[in-house]
Amino acid sequence: MTLQFLRYGAAGAVGTAFHYATLIALVQFAGAPVVAASTAGAMAGAVVNYVANHRWTFTRTRNHAQSVPRFAAVALAGLATNAAVMGVMMSVASAHYLVVQITATGVVLIAGYFANRAWTF
Repeated sequence: MTLQFLRYGAAGAVGTAFHYATLIALVQFAGAPVVAASTAGAMAGAVVNYVANHRWTFTRTRNHAQSVPRFAAVALAGLATNAAVMGVMMSVASAHYLVVQITATGVVLIAGYFANRAWTF
């Protein structure tokens, strides 16, 4: 399980890079609201994460027809969790939005790993 979690983390790092790049671009260059930009970034990262996790992290016991809907459900739960953590922390904390995003990412990483391991793949 340790190697699998490390692979999940590595795949997640690539997805997180897409997430953060989208977040920063939307906030800094398009003037988008932070929670909306974070949600859009999380969606971009989820696509990258699915491909990496299906091919590399987990033993593929399910085909795409079975795993995509399950991954989508976990990803939607992750999006909701991310948005909730971002919304609450941005309203009560005076921290920079990227610091808040790091906290949200950690929460979603751990919950997502166990959900994907147990149910998706």
